[in-house]
Amino acid sequence: MALKPAIFLDKDGTLLADRPYNVNPALMEWATGARAGVALLGRLGHPLIVISNQAGVALGRFDESALGAVQAQLRAMFQHEGARLAGFYYCPHHPRGTQPQYAVSCLCRKPMPGMLTRAAAEHGIDLKASWFIGDILDDVEAGRRAGCHTMLLDNGNETEWVRGPLRTPDGMAADMHAAARLIARQLPPVHVGGKEAA
Repeated sequence: MALKPAIFLDKDGTLLADRPYNVNPALMEWATGARAGVALLGRLGHPLIVISNQAGVALGRFDESALGAVQAQLRAMFQHEGARLAGFYYCPHHPRGTQPQYAVSCLCRKPMPGMLTRAAAEHGIDLKASWFIGDILDDVEAGRRAGCHTMLLDNGNETEWVRGPLRTPDGMAADMHAAARLIARQLPPVHVGGKEAA
């Protein structure tokens, strides 16, 4: 089976307005430009996969089981915009967590690439042809470590700007819609039966 490109998306601050440790679906709202961005990316026809650190589990802010409702709401939000959520991957760990089973150093917490490599294995993704959109340089580093192209949203959420060879994005955009337009110019849409995917 031929591998295919995907578009990986950070959740909080990129897709959704950043409400720390929120797992209440009723409070999940699109970030600026994200609604239009998801609609545009959905029309390209490539898998859209959310990649999210969820340290609130390790810190005892909420149970891991609460993320099921978050995934369901994300799926519904994507569907409303004519897009399909192909996957939702999260890391529940944090080395300074208060919940012993989650208080570990791991390879899945961004800036490590474990969530992306797992998604690639499970969905047949060509990481070198894929993009990762995020709002902080840890997202960029995770994407670069996985071999993806990266797009940083310069929306004020990155405050430390610790640079490095793996923390330089391929592009920058003001919001998700601007990022989606830039990616759409570089990533050809999927063709189904000789026609572009709707």
